[in-house]
Amino acid sequence: MYFHNHGDPGPGLYFPERWTANRAHFSPRGSTLPVMFDPKALLPLPAEGFYRVAAAFHCCDKQCVRYEPESFVQLGYNGAGRALLFVPELAAGAITVPERGTVIDDTAFPHLVALKLSERRKGVTVAENRRWQASRQIEAAA
Repeated sequence: MYFHNHGDPGPGLYFPERWTANRAHFSPRGSTLPVMFDPKALLPLPAEGFYRVAAAFHCCDKQCVRYEPESFVQLGYNGAGRALLFVPELAAGAITVPERGTVIDDTAFPHLVALKLSERRKGVTVAENRRWQASRQIEAAA
């Protein structure tokens, strides 16, 4: 889920409806919160996307999976809001991302550095896609 300060029917929580390529698609209708709720009580999470590992870390205290420095990973979240890391693979000259990831503790976030990648949307011109990407960068900076 995510908190959004406006929307339908207003400020509140919006839940994921589905995932595509390990990215959540949220419902356009949310659930409003009580007037007394302080959104500052929520902890912000890093954005879904591609990252590089800046320093080695393990997924959790059990140390099931170790992530090495300079590794390329995709960060996503499950329906409960737990962070998942997916390890892309190079196959036949193309990068593929598995559908299953490993749950990681929030303590791993400082070891991840967001990467800037171009994103192309289907069915739009190159110029339309560039304008869309520029608008997303402005939104992210706000």
